[in-house]
Amino acid sequence: MSSDAVFDVTGEPSESSAALGETPRNRRQEETFRKVLTAGLEMLRETSYGDLTVRAVAARAKVAPATAYTYFSSKNHLIAEIYLDLLKQVPFFTDVNEPMPTRVEQALRSMALTVADDPEVAAACTTVLLAGADPTVRRVRDRIGGEIHRRIRSAVGPDADPRVVSALEMTFFGALVNAGSGVFTYHQIADRLSYVVGLIAGDDR
Repeated sequence: MSSDAVFDVTGEPSESSAALGETPRNRRQEETFRKVLTAGLEMLRETSYGDLTVRAVAARAKVAPATAYTYFSSKNHLIAEIYLDLLKQVPFFTDVNEPMPTRVEQALRSMALTVADDPEVAAACTTVLLAGADPTVRRVRDRIGGEIHRRIRSAVGPDADPRVVSALEMTFFGALVNAGSGVFTYHQIADRLSYVVGLIAGDDR
């Protein structure tokens, strides 16, 4: 795996779109962006990474190919954005009535299972996120890393030890590699993460 494929999660990511490398969009642009994104996800569920093309997705979304390329410079860029969008739908676990290890376990499990039931989507996302040096894809990978960091950081709590957060992040990224390579299923990975959380964050449940 290339070192370029490592998520950038150093520091405390900003919440602003500009700081995360995301191009601001007006309402109409956002509607078009999401239309193409949704069409891409639907096609990935029906086909495979190798068969997917931006032109085919554009046709399904009923937009011109040039319009689709305005938002997604390549197939890999589109797939990376699909994974980022799925990850953004994972909730934050911050209930102070729950023990910290429980919150962390819930966060990691939810993120790990994002594509668990969509094998073609999972395979495509793994291919894109772990390979290539496309600068556009790298920027999306960094935003993905930011989303993961925020969810782990929030689950650990406001007084989180940066070393614990870093260890949990590296554990999660390693788990994704194992699941993406087929060594374990995503459901198996989610179960194993629960065990590792107990080792890193303690187990006072």
